[in-house]
Amino acid sequence: MTIWKQLTIYVSELDCWEHQPLHQVLLGIARKQGLTGVTVVRAISGYGKHGVFRTLNKLDPSTESSALPLLVTVIDSETAITEFFSLVKDMLKDKFVTCQSIEVLSPLVTL
Repeated sequence: MTIWKQLTIYVSELDCWEHQPLHQVLLGIARKQGLTGVTVVRAISGYGKHGVFRTLNKLDPSTESSALPLLVTVIDSETAITEFFSLVKDMLKDKFVTCQSIEVLSPLVTL
């Protein structure tokens, strides 16, 4: 039985790594590693450890910050997630990252 893991990385639209958007760099590394699935989701609003409220306020674009949060979600086997994280951990030193075991009810692929 495969132990599935979900790695969730919280970043901002403005976060970069070597002059490229961080979420795109993470996506590229995951694809190169052949990970089962990665999704990048743009939040409509949120705030983090610094308490800066981030939202896209079309009526008042000066409201705090429009650099919206992004969630990069990676799902694969425990081994694949561990290998992926070891490749990207230096990019994520000041980012919030979670990892949890998940139950896949309807897998599109088998590991």
